[in-house]
Amino acid sequence: MPSEKVLGEKQELVAALKEKIVASKAGVVVNYNGISVSDDTKLRASLRAEGVEYSVIKNTMLRLAVKGTDVEGLTDAFTGSTALAVVTGEDPMAAARILNKFAEASKGKFDIKAGYMDGTVMDAEGVKAIANLPSREGLLSMLLSALQGNLRGLAVALKAVADQKEEVA
Repeated sequence: MPSEKVLGEKQELVAALKEKIVASKAGVVVNYNGISVSDDTKLRASLRAEGVEYSVIKNTMLRLAVKGTDVEGLTDAFTGSTALAVVTGEDPMAAARILNKFAEASKGKFDIKAGYMDGTVMDAEGVKAIANLPSREGLLSMLLSALQGNLRGLAVALKAVADQKEEVA
């Protein structure tokens, strides 16, 4: 039976973890087994630069932390070696993008198990689909170029109609 002190520390850890998960925009659960220390250090640095907190947490603690939250469906992914990346920065897709790129490069040593975004739980394929989307800036530039192209086409068409009316008159 754990001592009161140890039990209190674990309860504080679970409460802090639950608060972090609920307050986050998105998160990704991964199986980190088989990566080297130097690769893990590089991964952590790239995640930290994008506003993502990455940590290895016991599955039991994770199960207790997600209990009663919108992301309780993640519980099935808490098996084996588990690490959690929680997005606290501006880009909610940052963790998915970085971890997916790392998983593809590691060739099976590092796997994405599941994830969540805005309270919606996703399987590994959903996280990979999110990771392959362009960044927010990329999506905005695509939207602006589509709008600009349509406006330019409208302006050309209106100019042609005006020219045609001048010829008739």
